[in-house]
Amino acid sequence: MTHSTDIVRAKRSPAARIAAAAGGGVMRVFLIVVGLFWLMPTIGLLISSLRDPADIAASGWWQVFTKPAELTVQNYSSILQNETVLNSLLSTALITVPATVLVVVIGALAGYAFAWMDFPGRDWWFMVVVGLLVVPVQVALVPVAKLFGVVGIFETTFGVVLFHVAFGLPFAIFLLRNFFAEIPRELLEAARLDGAGEIRLFTRVVMPLGGPAIASLGIFQFLWVWNDMLIALIFADATNPPITVALQQQVRQFGNNIDVLAPGAFVSMVIPLIVFFAFQKQFVSGVMAGAVK
Repeated sequence: MTHSTDIVRAKRSPAARIAAAAGGGVMRVFLIVVGLFWLMPTIGLLISSLRDPADIAASGWWQVFTKPAELTVQNYSSILQNETVLNSLLSTALITVPATVLVVVIGALAGYAFAWMDFPGRDWWFMVVVGLLVVPVQVALVPVAKLFGVVGIFETTFGVVLFHVAFGLPFAIFLLRNFFAEIPRELLEAARLDGAGEIRLFTRVVMPLGGPAIASLGIFQFLWVWNDMLIALIFADATNPPITVALQQQVRQFGNNIDVLAPGAFVSMVIPLIVFFAFQKQFVSGVMAGAVK
């Protein structure tokens, strides 16, 4: 027995032995250091948003650790009085919330239909959905812009929402269909024997069981739409753009307007983080469920 154990140890690669020796406390310290380096730009942005523009121009943000008196909330007070930034945040919310809700609702309904309902050409239609996953957004920019111009929804909030819904649905349907297909058939058949129709079956059985996957999809879609700049730059109203375009315009117009850019960028980053942490438990459950399956 000892001889076989020695043989197994001898066959282990040097990398495996190093990884085993570095486990535990050493690995945790290493991961903490990597995490701190990864968070360094965010920490720098936060500190810069709390400093006076003159102090920012005079020294680096790390100097605040020796001069904490430089910290001030004046920049955030100015942001709250800046109509351009406030209107852009409102415009971003008016785009992101409907685009997220519509993708989740329509994707859940279509995912259930593809998973548990029989209709002509179901598998072929699902293959079309899978094929749409590989279509890059850039390919559709020009033809969709022309179509929106003809219809009259170019540079409107509705047009931006429609674009995000159209390109978010293939992934939503693919994700939720695969998750719903893992629900035990016996559970659905038992509900049908109790007299449940398709709508009641979807709302009372499938939706509760698919909560983690739906929450994960909602988080992904919210982050994608909120942080998007390409679609907003082309299809959104230039007079009332989303926050990503508004900040880009501040850079172009004022160059070093850091007292507006730093707090605006940090607020734009914090809101998606709040949404993520609010649904963190469901997101982790969805990821773990997908890993087990």
